[in-house]
Amino acid sequence: MSKKPKKKFKDPKPHGALPSRAEIIAFISERGGDVSKRDIIRAFRLDGASKVQLKSLLRDLKDDGEIKGRRRTVSVAGEVGGTVMASIVARDSDGELLAEPLEWDEAEFGAAPRIRLNFGRKPSAGPAPGIGDRVLLRTHKTNDEEDAPYTGRVIKVLDKAQKQLLGIYRKMAQGGGRLIPVDKKSLGREIAIPPGMENGAEDGDLVTADQLPQRAFGLATAKVRERLGSIKSEKAVSLIAIHAHGIPNNFPNAVIEAAEAARPATADGREDWRKLALITIDPADAKDHDDAVHAIADDNPENRGGFVLTVAIADVAHYVTPDSAMDREALIRGNSVYFPDRVVPMLPERISNDLCSLRPNEDRAALAVRMIIDANGRKQRHSFHRVLMRSHAKLSYQQAQAAIDGRPDDVTQPLLKEVLEPLWAAYRALAKARDAREPLALDIPERKLILNADGTLNRVTQPERLDAHKLIEEFMIMANVAAAETAEAKRTPIVYRVHDGPSLEKAAALRDFLHSIGMTLAKADQLRPALFNSVLARVKNTEYERLVNEVVLRSQAQAEYSANNYGHFGLTLRRYAHFTSPIRRYADLIVHRSLIRALNLGNDGLPNGTTSESLEEIAARISAAERRAMAAERETVDRLIAHFMADRIGAHFRGVVAGVTRAGIFVKLDEIGADGFVPARTIGNEYFAYHEALQALVGDRSGEAYRLGDIVEVKLVEAVPVAGALRFELLSEGRYDLKATRKTRSDRPHGHRGSHAPGERQNAPKRGKYGRPLPNKSGKGKGKHKHKGKRQ
Repeated sequence: MSKKPKKKFKDPKPHGALPSRAEIIAFISERGGDVSKRDIIRAFRLDGASKVQLKSLLRDLKDDGEIKGRRRTVSVAGEVGGTVMASIVARDSDGELLAEPLEWDEAEFGAAPRIRLNFGRKPSAGPAPGIGDRVLLRTHKTNDEEDAPYTGRVIKVLDKAQKQLLGIYRKMAQGGGRLIPVDKKSLGREIAIPPGMENGAEDGDLVTADQLPQRAFGLATAKVRERLGSIKSEKAVSLIAIHAHGIPNNFPNAVIEAAEAARPATADGREDWRKLALITIDPADAKDHDDAVHAIADDNPENRGGFVLTVAIADVAHYVTPDSAMDREALIRGNSVYFPDRVVPMLPERISNDLCSLRPNEDRAALAVRMIIDANGRKQRHSFHRVLMRSHAKLSYQQAQAAIDGRPDDVTQPLLKEVLEPLWAAYRALAKARDAREPLALDIPERKLILNADGTLNRVTQPERLDAHKLIEEFMIMANVAAAETAEAKRTPIVYRVHDGPSLEKAAALRDFLHSIGMTLAKADQLRPALFNSVLARVKNTEYERLVNEVVLRSQAQAEYSANNYGHFGLTLRRYAHFTSPIRRYADLIVHRSLIRALNLGNDGLPNGTTSESLEEIAARISAAERRAMAAERETVDRLIAHFMADRIGAHFRGVVAGVTRAGIFVKLDEIGADGFVPARTIGNEYFAYHEALQALVGDRSGEAYRLGDIVEVKLVEAVPVAGALRFELLSEGRYDLKATRKTRSDRPHGHRGSHAPGERQNAPKRGKYGRPLPNKSGKGKGKHKHKGKRQ
């Protein structure tokens, strides 16, 4: 199918004239995407009235699907624009690498376009990319429409391709063995390990293996490369996630040596704040304490009812200097990863649990911010200081809350009047400011896994959210805002924590879902958190409360790091950066260095050559590391729960439909919050079709339906601990009150639940037990629907 030629961008119109739709699209296309409104204003020399009209015109182009918005820039829909993440997929006839963008809507724009790579990279920029790697590219259009319509300069290699398998080795009596892959996508698949290829692996070992050339028939074969440990040992579950996601788990010797050689900071060049009654408030089982707080009523008569807040953060930048061994390793890791059974730290313990842990009654270096707020919690001014401090107490959230609630202990009693009560008074003022700005008020219960001594799951609890938690959260948010404002005011590059608003597509999907349960989401030119909060308030204490909170959460964009500020939608803040946890987040360490450079607080700040462009590369890397950590943590929880459930096959559970796809439904159990899958082929004795607007599977003859949010009873029929997968069978009858219903309850066909109906549609795609479509004889899935590959 030939492409419609786009209008070429010509010389700008006379001063002040608003360009046409075609001229704007041509300009964005020739600029290669990532064009800001300011770029258009400058190119067409728009005056004040035309600027207002431009905003409306751009919104119309977005609504019509002709351009797409990303942060504060736009690109032509169906084109690759600006800086993109891509996957290297092939080589051309000349041996040059070709990539495809990771984010591409094939349903709307067809096959993803190819990007030919060129290498504007320094030798020190990391390993050379290859097929299967993920890379960050700066793209430009070419005239080669057929082969590769874009070129891409490699900015950074983000992830190297996994060229080896990860699984559990099972020994065979006749020699050799089988490799059972640990990822859900490979459930039911086995790989043969021929005799002599075991490399000393024992039954039950977690191993990596190299796949051998595939034979025409029979099982795939592989050779064991490395034994990683027994699956029966403690902490084996998190070990799977660590290796599956390539999370660095051991520090190089040079990093350990540098950490051990570090010495405590002294008062030289620092303000002495050791007499200030700063305290730490953390989880009871916390091993590192990187933030301390203090508050006192402001004695300034012009700020009656106001407070002076202090937040002191461990001065990690003093110990981890730019381009040192510890710094390079911290950037690779991006952040600490928290598993139920272990922590994989970003920094060695000598730094994170010792020199930068704000222990009581020990001198510690800190970067502190002092903030003046009024009686309504609005910040009046702030200042940053490099200090030597001494924590006066280490409290848990529960301990601090108990003291405020009238149950002080020996530690908190002396602190109650002078330290704790002023903190809570300041928090009440901050809460007023928070309520006034109306951030997104989702209520998603937290799960905490309690383990046995051997690393297995004992129980799942839901910790109570206390005012003590909210106090620390509000203090940290205020400090983060101050950090972003200071760097911006001093024109110093910084990494922001940014959060875009929901896309038009996600907002439309949420609106359709709410309509299916009799609710509405008001249409507005600009979505704001308050709009979502009104929906959440309407379902408070109703049967839909948990469901609507989950669906609203799914409609939101994912927060990320960027050197370009486009605000934080969820917090309703124009400027925001992560400043308060440099022990466990590399972004915070960058922010500390930015402040040190901006305020001339030392010579270990951000290097002078650092630009927003170089920080954008770092932001992309640490955003990817954050997503990697979240996936690893989530998969580990799934595996622990699946192991816990493995001896309860056949048990009945109550749960809620937490997701609906063409392949089946996902059910979240009330008891422990476990997620499992019910394949569509096992539901009833008819074909169940997916209705996206209703978020439901509906029987094509009876009209019986299972919708997102329905309360159901299920039976556990299979648990696969190494993959973290649970499979359920539905026991509950569905509903008959949806708009798609065509027959009454009495017309419902009878038969054994889980059997295939004689009248099942012939073109219904056959599906595996975990919801993946099975190929037909031609190797292509039948039916018009494709399984989206959602996590099961």
